[in-house]
Amino acid sequence: MCGIVGLLAKSETVRDTLGQLATPMFTCMAARGPDSGGLAVFRDPVDSPQLRFSVFATSRAYDWSVLPEALDREYGSGDGNGHTTFIQPNGNHAIVTACLERQVFRSWLHRFDPALYLISAGRSMDVYKDAGQPADIAQRYRFTDMSGSHCVGHTRMATESAVTPAHSHPFTAGEDFCLVHNGSLSNPYMLRRKLEREGLTFDTDNDTEAACRYIEWRLQQGEELRVALHHAFRELDGFYTFLMATPQHMTLVRDAFACKPAVVAETDQYVAVSSEFRSLAHLPGIEEAHIFEPAPEEIYSWQA
Repeated sequence: MCGIVGLLAKSETVRDTLGQLATPMFTCMAARGPDSGGLAVFRDPVDSPQLRFSVFATSRAYDWSVLPEALDREYGSGDGNGHTTFIQPNGNHAIVTACLERQVFRSWLHRFDPALYLISAGRSMDVYKDAGQPADIAQRYRFTDMSGSHCVGHTRMATESAVTPAHSHPFTAGEDFCLVHNGSLSNPYMLRRKLEREGLTFDTDNDTEAACRYIEWRLQQGEELRVALHHAFRELDGFYTFLMATPQHMTLVRDAFACKPAVVAETDQYVAVSSEFRSLAHLPGIEEAHIFEPAPEEIYSWQA
């Protein structure tokens, strides 16, 4: 099972109301994935050398005020150009903006409090994910208030690994790259061994993480996403519908058998993707949308 959703804005109106439109898509897919859920949202980028870090705390009563204070004590309050560390708490998630490289921040976060978990890093992407019913997650993190150029979401029915926020989707790798997955891979451990020999590390035993890190690894070798995905068609074994996002694109692929459902609706206002049409039925102008089922092993990509 599992449900995937994605919404890309082609107009300022949809951009401003992205969360209001995407939240019903997300909660509708709870029937396919009641165990956990998450949403990645792409916004205007912060100025370099700043990065945005999505951080998860196990306690919903976590005192987020101590984090930027401790970070500033160790690394200073900025980069000399007016950039400073600041934090946007949202429940037991927080978005931390700081002038630090991803690996430096990740190492510091583990030293500061091992109970905190780094979900994502990048200049444009924020990620919220948690265990529990998707409707509760959407309300807890105020998905309806979110705006941006595009978003991808996932509701999970766990079949092969634990139900935890870390095992939830979207999965991320590198910076500003995320992936959600409906299906099951039969060779994730082969992929893990290959990537571990290249120096990559893993946070979970989830098969989706292996696919996400494999594709990001190919991107880091200088390949374009389309080239990386053609390699993935040959090396990933199993059933999958993948929906991916970068700051520039939202991209959808299905395996050679295309047994995991997907539907796309496109208008001059938006591109919407879901596992089932019923989660798209509320969208404005859906009656006139170009609606189609993506073909197997074809790459569908839309520019943000």
